[in-house]
Amino acid sequence: MFGLLYLFLVGVSSLEAGIKALGADFQVGLLERVDHPLAGLFAGILATVLVQSSSVSTSTIVGLVGAGTLTVDAAVPMIMGANIGTTVTSTIASLGHVRRGDEFRRAFAAATVHDIFNVMSVIVFLPIQLSTSFLSNTAENIADLLGGSGVQGGTASSPIKQAVKEPVSWVKQASESITDSEQLLGFLLIAFGLVIIFAALAFITKSMRLLIAERIEVAMNALISRGGGLPGLAAGLVMTVAVQSSSITTSILVPMVGSGVLTLKNAFPVTLGANLGTTVTALLASLAVDLRAGLVVALTHTLFNVFGTLLVYPVPAIRAIPVRLAEGLAARAVENYLLVGAYVVGAFLLVPMIGIVLFS
Repeated sequence: MFGLLYLFLVGVSSLEAGIKALGADFQVGLLERVDHPLAGLFAGILATVLVQSSSVSTSTIVGLVGAGTLTVDAAVPMIMGANIGTTVTSTIASLGHVRRGDEFRRAFAAATVHDIFNVMSVIVFLPIQLSTSFLSNTAENIADLLGGSGVQGGTASSPIKQAVKEPVSWVKQASESITDSEQLLGFLLIAFGLVIIFAALAFITKSMRLLIAERIEVAMNALISRGGGLPGLAAGLVMTVAVQSSSITTSILVPMVGSGVLTLKNAFPVTLGANLGTTVTALLASLAVDLRAGLVVALTHTLFNVFGTLLVYPVPAIRAIPVRLAEGLAARAVENYLLVGAYVVGAFLLVPMIGIVLFS
């Protein structure tokens, strides 16, 4: 596992080096394309849907910020979009119950409650962030407490960064022997980095799922006996940190709710815990980048999910809103299965693509 985590950080470092090698023109062009916050939000949704992993997309965003290609302000909406995009996996998982009416209604509600919660969080906190920079400023203060100063230009050195840069320098030297073009060199380093990030996270997820599959079942049984609540939130957090994938945690919940073993009300706190746990990957990725802005973006991701949970969970009347909306949507989906296809394709593909075109 330590070896896989090391490879993951090497991949992030290679991605950062490749972006730098592409030069200022590429960086300026990318910034212009995501200059509008809504373009960044929709880009985050679409990118995460396409790679089926918020861990990959958030790690890539941290690498872009760490290389100086993206500003913190431009990256925050993309991070929020990644939070929405990752819910597509559990939504697709619920389609396996589509031929069984009541079971599908419960399963689809269990999947879409995650969608609705993340959309609610974006509706509340994106305007606050754009008008006050509350999330990123708070993250900056936490980063200062962790050591050093300066966000956009500040750098920090650590043994971890030095250790992950050594293999990247070998890859860079090998690539330079193939081509003299800085552009091609940059693309080779980016390709190498993305392949390593994908592979490392895939093996981490697979290995940890095998290692703790029985423990997940035990934790879920304990959760059922206690009726969800804070134990459920803690279970979702711990399981997601362990397997490095919120999609696995929420996809386990879907068939449990669909079969009636777990109620949607008791499953919802587990979903919130999974949302918190998935932020660990971005924090890990920030260990491999040069600019402290990468750490600030990772911390902003964590704060966004923490404040979203605090906004919804403590007050029963607010906590019931995503549950009731998900149940209402699921009831309509059972009445008209075309709505299901329209929802999945529209919410996760068409709307983000149209949004990117309109606001880029």
